[in-house]
Amino acid sequence: MALTKKYYAGCDIGSTTGKALILDDNNIVSTAVIQAEIDPEVTAKIVLEKACRNINGFPEIENLAYLVGTGYGRSEIPFADENISEISCHALGVYHCDPEIKTIVDIGGQDVKGISIDSDGSVLEFAMNDKCAAGTGRFLEMMSKTFRMDLAEFSALSLQAKKTIPVTSQCSVFAETEVISLLSRRNPPADIAAGIQAAVAKRSFTLLKKVGVRPKITVTGGCSKNEGLLKALKKRLRMEITPLSVDPQLMGALGAAIFARRKGR
Repeated sequence: MALTKKYYAGCDIGSTTGKALILDDNNIVSTAVIQAEIDPEVTAKIVLEKACRNINGFPEIENLAYLVGTGYGRSEIPFADENISEISCHALGVYHCDPEIKTIVDIGGQDVKGISIDSDGSVLEFAMNDKCAAGTGRFLEMMSKTFRMDLAEFSALSLQAKKTIPVTSQCSVFAETEVISLLSRRNPPADIAAGIQAAVAKRSFTLLKKVGVRPKITVTGGCSKNEGLLKALKKRLRMEITPLSVDPQLMGALGAAIFARRKGR
């Protein structure tokens, strides 16, 4: 099929979700987000096909002029033209949205990253915690299940807190035990939930101090949708969190697509 214009894609394969974003020479023309499959290659194929179907007359991944893979599963996308670190892709995606943002907190399913952005959108410095689940998206999922809630309900609960009950355990397993104990003593669930959000914000702040906190600052990754966490992080940073013009969960895919457009042209 002959196409009248070129399309460039970024595919971000994380531990919990797969994201795809397609650009033409000027705009974002399609996006897709799915739950990750066990096989990263399968995840990439499904999410890219879903994004492609949103474009009239463009049914095949093979029609892409250039494809960049990113995320933890990026090396398992055999049909990508190349793969680039998610750290570089998040930095470029955020820079595209707002060149004045200099600091990123990327809270993903299995790790947390602090990223400092240079004046051209490249990575100035980064720090990452990938040795423990505490402070990650999976930690928050586990905590929300302890409350018999999904993540959206858990976030809303934490916003109802009258005070914050600290959750001090540094290990995710011990933290779960601590939370169950606090609940069994009939402490207000909202106050405990706020304590969990504060604990994640504290761990994120510790990483950010390693790269230097420069305004403006934003949050990317799936946890960017957690309003309770954003509130706790703003309190810890004593700074506002700058919103992005594109879904923060898509920042890695956006940066990858911009790299693809540069190469594909």
